[in-house]
Amino acid sequence: MTTDNCGVRSPCAERQAEVVSVLSEVHGNLVYMVSGEDRAARRRIDRSIAALAVPALGALVAEPLFLIVDSALVGHLGATPLAGLAIASTILQTAVGLMIFLAYATTPMVARRRGAGDLRGAVQAGIDGLWLAFGLGAVLGVGLWALSGPLVDMFGTDAHVAEQARIYLSVSCAGLPAMLVVFAATGLLRGLQDTRTPLYVAGFGFTVNALLNWLFIYGFGWGIAGSAWGTVVAQWGMVIVYLVVVSVHARRHGAGIMPRRAGFTAAGRSGGWLFLRTIGLRAALMLTVAAAATHGTAATAGYQVVFTLFSTAAFALDALAIAAQALVGDALGARDANRARAVLRRTTFWGVGCGAIIGVLLAAASPILGKIFTSDPLVLTVLPLALLVLGISMPLGGYVFVLDGVLMGAGDAKYLAWTSLVNLAIYLPVLWAVTVLVPGDTAALVALTAAFGIVFMASRALTLGLRARGSKWVRLGV
Repeated sequence: MTTDNCGVRSPCAERQAEVVSVLSEVHGNLVYMVSGEDRAARRRIDRSIAALAVPALGALVAEPLFLIVDSALVGHLGATPLAGLAIASTILQTAVGLMIFLAYATTPMVARRRGAGDLRGAVQAGIDGLWLAFGLGAVLGVGLWALSGPLVDMFGTDAHVAEQARIYLSVSCAGLPAMLVVFAATGLLRGLQDTRTPLYVAGFGFTVNALLNWLFIYGFGWGIAGSAWGTVVAQWGMVIVYLVVVSVHARRHGAGIMPRRAGFTAAGRSGGWLFLRTIGLRAALMLTVAAAATHGTAATAGYQVVFTLFSTAAFALDALAIAAQALVGDALGARDANRARAVLRRTTFWGVGCGAIIGVLLAAASPILGKIFTSDPLVLTVLPLALLVLGISMPLGGYVFVLDGVLMGAGDAKYLAWTSLVNLAIYLPVLWAVTVLVPGDTAALVALTAAFGIVFMASRALTLGLRARGSKWVRLGV
C-alpha cells in the first residue's frame, strides 16, 4: 500500500485501488456473461440458502406462537382479561418491533468478520451487540413500566379491561431486556451461519412458556399476571441458553465477554439507521390501519384479516431474507463480490418464486379463507376480492423482502433508512386518496390492500432494486 511520509494513504493510491476494484468487478461480470453461472456453484448456493432459511422459518414461526399460547390460556379466564391482553400485547409488540434492528444490525457485522476469517472479531462483534441489547432493554423496560398506566389509558377502554392490561404490561416489562438480548443473540448466530440453534432455543422457550403459563394461571390462580410471569421466566430461560452457547464460541475463538467501546459504537450506529428504517415501515402499517378505521367496522375487521395473512406470508419470506443477510455479509467479508452477487440472484429468484406460490394459494383460497377468522356476513362479503389482490401482490413482496435482506447483509443501513422515509412520503398521498375518495366497504378494503400491497411495495421494490443493480452496496472487507 502506498502512503505519504505521515503514513497516510495517498489520494493517488486510493484512486489506483478504486480502478483496480472496478476492473476486477468488470472482469468478474464478463466471465459470468461469457461462461454463465456454473450449475454446481448455483446448487451450492441454493443448498446454503436452504440450510439457513428452513431452520430460520421454524424459529420465526415460533415467535407468534408465544402470543397464541397467551391468548388461548387467558381467553378461558373471560372476555375482560382477554381484552386486557390485547391492549397490553399491542403496546409490547410495537415497542419490541421497533427493536428488531438488534438482530438485523448484528448479523451483517458478525457475517463480514466470519467471511474475512476473523472468527474472534465476529464473536466479539456479537457480544458487543448483546450488551447494547441488554442496555436498551433495561431502559425500555423501566420506561414502559413507568408509563404503563398512561399508555393503557390511551386506548379509552373501560376500567376493568384497563386494569387487566396494566397488570400484564407491568409484569412483562421485566422480560423486555431478555427479549432484546434474544434478538441480538439470534443475530450473532445467524451471522455465524447457524440458524439451527435459534430454532432449538425458540422451541425450548415455547414449551416452557406454555407449561409455566398453565401452571401460573390455573395452578397458582394468578390470573393474567400468571401469563405474564410465565412468559418472562421463559424469556430469561432462553437468555441463559444463549449465553451458554455464546460463551462456548467466545472461549473457542478467544473473544472477550466485555464490550469494546468501538464495537459498541459501531453496533449503535448501524442499529440507529435500521431503527429509523423500522419507524418508516411501522408508520406505513399503522397509518393503513387508521385509514381502514375511517371506512367503518367491516373494512377495519376485513383489513385485520388481510394484515394477519400478509404477516404470516412475511414470516415465510423473511426466512429467505435472513439467509441473504448471512450469506451476503460472509461473501463481502471474504472480498468475494461475485459470490455476493450470485447470492443476490438466487435469493431474489427464490423470493419471487415463493411469493408467487403463496400468492396462488391465497388467490385460490380467497373465497373461503375469511370463514376461518369470522362469521360476520358483511366482512365475509368484502374479503374475497381483497384477498385476491393480496395474492397478486405476493411475488412483489417476496422480491422486496429478499432485497431488504441483501442490503442489510451488505451493511447498507443508511440507504435503507433514508429510502424508508422516501417510500413513506410516496405512499402517504396514495393512502390519503384512498381514505378520502373511495366509498363503500368492499371498494375501500380492496383499495387499501392494493395501496399497501402493490403501491407501497412497488415503491420499496424500485428503491431497493435500483440499489441492488448498482455497485455501491458491494463494499468489500470488514
